[in-house]
Amino acid sequence: MMDSKTMLLPTCGFYFLLLFLRVAYGDISYSFPEEMKRGSVVGNVAKDLGLDRGALSNRRARIDTDGTEKRHCDINLNNGELIVADRIDREGLCGEKASCILKHELVLENPLELHRINLHILDINDNSPQFKEDLINIEIRESADRGARFVIEEAHDADVGQNSVQQYSLQNNDNFILAADGNTIELVLEKELDREKQEEINLLLTALDGGSPQRSGTVVIHVTVLDANDNAPVFSQAVYKASLPENSPVYTVVVTVSASDADEGVNGDVTYEFGHVTDDVKKIFSIDRKVGEIRVVGIVDYETTTSFEIRVKAKDGLGLSSYAKVIISITDVNDNAPVVSLKSLTNPIPEDTPPGTEVGIINVQDRDSETNRQVRCSIQQNVPFKLVPSIKNYYSLVTTGQLDRELESDYNITIIATDEGSPPLSSSKTVQLSVADINDNPPVFEEQSYSADVTENNKPGSTLCSVTARDPDWRQNGTVIYSLLPGEVNGAPVSSYLSVNGDTGVIHAVRLFDYEQFRSFKVHVTARDNGSPPLSSNVSVSVFVSDVNDNSPQILYPAPEGNSFMTELVPKAAHGGSLVSKVIAVDADSGQNAWLSYHIVKSTDPGLFTIGLHSGEIRTQRDISESDSMKQNLIVSVKDNGQPSLSATCSMYLLISDNLAEVPELKDISYEEKNSKLTSYLIIALVSVSTFFLTFIIIILGVRFCRRRKPRLLFDGAVAIPSAYLPPNYADVDGTGTLRSAYNYDAYLTTGSRTSDFKFVSSYNDNTLPADQTLRKSPSDFAEVFGDCDGSPEVGTCYI
Repeated sequence: MMDSKTMLLPTCGFYFLLLFLRVAYGDISYSFPEEMKRGSVVGNVAKDLGLDRGALSNRRARIDTDGTEKRHCDINLNNGELIVADRIDREGLCGEKASCILKHELVLENPLELHRINLHILDINDNSPQFKEDLINIEIRESADRGARFVIEEAHDADVGQNSVQQYSLQNNDNFILAADGNTIELVLEKELDREKQEEINLLLTALDGGSPQRSGTVVIHVTVLDANDNAPVFSQAVYKASLPENSPVYTVVVTVSASDADEGVNGDVTYEFGHVTDDVKKIFSIDRKVGEIRVVGIVDYETTTSFEIRVKAKDGLGLSSYAKVIISITDVNDNAPVVSLKSLTNPIPEDTPPGTEVGIINVQDRDSETNRQVRCSIQQNVPFKLVPSIKNYYSLVTTGQLDRELESDYNITIIATDEGSPPLSSSKTVQLSVADINDNPPVFEEQSYSADVTENNKPGSTLCSVTARDPDWRQNGTVIYSLLPGEVNGAPVSSYLSVNGDTGVIHAVRLFDYEQFRSFKVHVTARDNGSPPLSSNVSVSVFVSDVNDNSPQILYPAPEGNSFMTELVPKAAHGGSLVSKVIAVDADSGQNAWLSYHIVKSTDPGLFTIGLHSGEIRTQRDISESDSMKQNLIVSVKDNGQPSLSATCSMYLLISDNLAEVPELKDISYEEKNSKLTSYLIIALVSVSTFFLTFIIIILGVRFCRRRKPRLLFDGAVAIPSAYLPPNYADVDGTGTLRSAYNYDAYLTTGSRTSDFKFVSSYNDNTLPADQTLRKSPSDFAEVFGDCDGSPEVGTCYI
């Protein structure tokens, strides 16, 4: 047996430092070993990019991956440190690649900024060398010459570089030594075999890596000594290359390997099998042991692996073998639709957002390569938004027009991404955006003005009308509150007449209205919203008070009973139809409620006098006869046309006489209804005063009589009623109870007397008595009955 020898394989050492490297266009790189614990700090991004730590949070900094959904690192927004977020297994990510680089992106918003972060994953010695089999069987003929070489499949270590397999050692034996040349390991026969002495030899082969601590793997080589097999199989090519489209169907033939053996019989029968390959390769490919066809048995995905390198072993019947390499390149097929990701969205957005404002950031990824990876994005709907290409595969969603929540409050924006593959693939993503309301609309009343009709004597608190204003804004911006604008009505505040419900706009009467005080008035109502600042609008409300029959007729002449005593003289020669007197009345109401009618309800001689239904004129129905009573008493009723009708009565005292001397007991008339001693006292006092000034009055009347040759009537116009008789707001309506302008009267009344007033009627109407037939008496005639009188025919007023 020979001493064991250890062979060192050539290695290429490289060192990785835990530091960052500045890269053009804002790229930074970090190197760190695999299998670091979660939360381990890789580096400080904020410091390395020269950013303020507070800017990371304000600008929504985040880590995005490039082409994969798994994120291995994350950023601490408080201090800017880049930390490990998930387990990082270099062998699982990069396989046997010497360099393992993970590409991440740091995205900053406002403004949008993109920095590439390259993570160099350093290998650690966490995998031991492994042989494909636990036992390697080799059959060697005893006729083999010294120096004969037998190829042994090398061990595999998932680590790379210095941590991969660096050397092999063979257990001490008498016949074999180990020779290594690159990836080829050969068992060299140093001493001829003698089958008769030893038929089987077991050798322990150990593979060692260069890591620290060092790891190893072993395999037992079982050598069976046979008779001579002189030739090993020989492949037609040392390296086979093939191209395979991804998604190729199962059982597709990728490539066929071929090896020949110069021996005959069992020694020349060649079989094929895979050398040392990973389980992933075994799931995708298989090899026909007899033919050497490599077929697809699983799913081929370009995005997972772009190429495969497979060692194929050809072995003859007696155990001699050789190896070839098969390289399969996977070609890309457009089998991945673009993926649209919403990275940032401002939602809701105010409706006063100006055009060109960025409201969202969209990222588009396509796992395919080259042309199949090129993506175009668009928005199909007619919406006031568009996509603006930004950095790399990022798009900004910006507004293109003015937004109006009252017209459109929500938008469903569908973003369609289409790649350049053949045929092209596309995908879409719908982004929902809401428009936030601002107070940009004042309340608007449904009508330009409002009117309300209310009857007088209404109940306080009754509803007059309702005003309504609409505000298309939302929530408090659209909540309308009603109020009355300050003002005055007839000198009083508006609030003393009306009130408005702030929530409903219903207007109520605060007080009772009187048509005779005011018939209409106007107020203004304000509708204000609850926005900030609030908006408002005004509308006018006209209130019209309608009349009700709440006022009885008021008799102006003759004066009501108890106030004065009026007596009319009727000439004995009066013919039928002659105007004797007139009842004058007014009504404070309006319209039909003020239409007055006159009726004689009681008279001394019912057939002697009649009264005009609407004029109130008292006329004789026939000629006066000697048999008629000198004293005539009429009770006149004045009614209005309201519902129900209201009325008033008065008494009219008439004397049929041409001479006051014919009236023996004038006092009796004044005391027929009411006997008052006070009246007598007043008469006596009046006579005394009149006598005292008699001389003075006669002189004045004489002077005036000399200046005026013809008598002048006391009143020149229509029936002259002193202004004191007429209360305010009364209208002289033709045919409603006031005296028609066709008649004119002279009234000769005593002054200051309550019970002894007389009126002498004179008419300018053709139907009345002629002027020469009216009662004409000299002062001496009147003195016989009433006492001293002024002798002036112009004044015609007597004092009793």
